[in-house]
Amino acid sequence: MGLPKTRQTDELFASILQLQSVDECYRYFEDICTIQEVRDLGLRLEIAKALDGGDSYQSTIEKTGVSTATIGRVKRCLLYGAGGYRLVLDRLRAKATEETR
Repeated sequence: MGLPKTRQTDELFASILQLQSVDECYRYFEDICTIQEVRDLGLRLEIAKALDGGDSYQSTIEKTGVSTATIGRVKRCLLYGAGGYRLVLDRLRAKATEETR
C-alpha cells in the first residue's frame, strides 16, 4: 500500500529538506504541526530506538508510557515497513559514533 505519492506530499518533503538546523526544524514544525503531533512523532522515534536496541515491549512501555498498540505499530514498521526507520536509525547511530571519535 504505502504512503500515497501526491504533489502536496512531495512539496511537504521538499520543504523539510530545506531545513538546515534543529532550530529551523523547531520553527517550521511549530508552524505546520500541533505540539502533540510533534511529540507523537518524537515518541515514535524513541520507541523505534528502544526496540532496535533490544528493549522489550514492557520496558518500552515503562520508558514511554505508550500503549502496546503503538509499540506494535512501530515494531511492524521496523520489521516490515518501507525502511524509513532503519535508514534514520542507522544514520543516527553512525553520526553518534563519528561524534565520539
